[in-house]
Amino acid sequence: MSEIAAAPIYRRPAERAGIKRLMLFFALVYLAEGIGQSDGLIAQPLNYYLKETYQWTPVQITAFLTVLNLPWFLKPLYGMVSDFVPLFGYRRKPYLILANGMAAAAYFSIAAAVTPGALILLLLLTAYGMAIASTLAGAVLVENGQKFNKSTVFINQEWLWFNIATIAASLLGGAFVQWLMPLTAVHAAAATAAIVSIVVMFGTLMLIDEEKSAISLAGFKDSFTSLFAAFKERRLWVIGCFLFFFYFSPGIDTPLYFYMTDHLKFSQAYIGALNAIGAAGWIAAALASI
Repeated sequence: MSEIAAAPIYRRPAERAGIKRLMLFFALVYLAEGIGQSDGLIAQPLNYYLKETYQWTPVQITAFLTVLNLPWFLKPLYGMVSDFVPLFGYRRKPYLILANGMAAAAYFSIAAAVTPGALILLLLLTAYGMAIASTLAGAVLVENGQKFNKSTVFINQEWLWFNIATIAASLLGGAFVQWLMPLTAVHAAAATAAIVSIVVMFGTLMLIDEEKSAISLAGFKDSFTSLFAAFKERRLWVIGCFLFFFYFSPGIDTPLYFYMTDHLKFSQAYIGALNAIGAAGWIAAALASI
């Protein structure tokens, strides 16, 4: 009887250590997302490069970058593949390492890219890497949030570090554009994002504990069928429409950037600082709800 009562006491230190490792993992992965996404560190240098070197208009730049949204539409597919087709027996770790490795390799390759065509191809690879990593990090968050009853804490950790990264990326991106040549600023931003993705690869290897799983092609097929069946549900469309209108706003980032640069004559470093201000409110909200 005494052994049974004492068992939870012995488990608590292990659980606390596991939670600390997960908190560090989420800090790393969401820092990488805030820096490595196409609207992160590289956004301002890329806009400036296309504007100054090729004299592109806001419409041209926006149309050019729209393709980078495609990988994010496929997030349910990444989750299903990871759930039912483990890699080397694991559902999360190998995919997270490969996704961040792909993003890092593509970002390092940008150092040799000059033309818009080469840049968009490599940026598309980084977008796939970031979208896959985001999906699987979210799965790790949900699974462990339920396991440790820490979902709210983990979600706050996500938004806290994502917005810290947004502030850092905005300030650093503006500084790159302010002090470097246009193409050099793009290359510097890409190299920085690559390094952060490599750090996440090692963090995934060291901080995530995961049990082995078996391949379940039948489960994958059933889940895929259920996903398509869900599109017939009226409730899903109602929720989808609500989310669409909640998040919809005309894309003003690129036109606003042109206006601040050409008409208001703001320095690039100052534009970066302005972009960082919005994230500060998100950080305050995350800290207030912990």
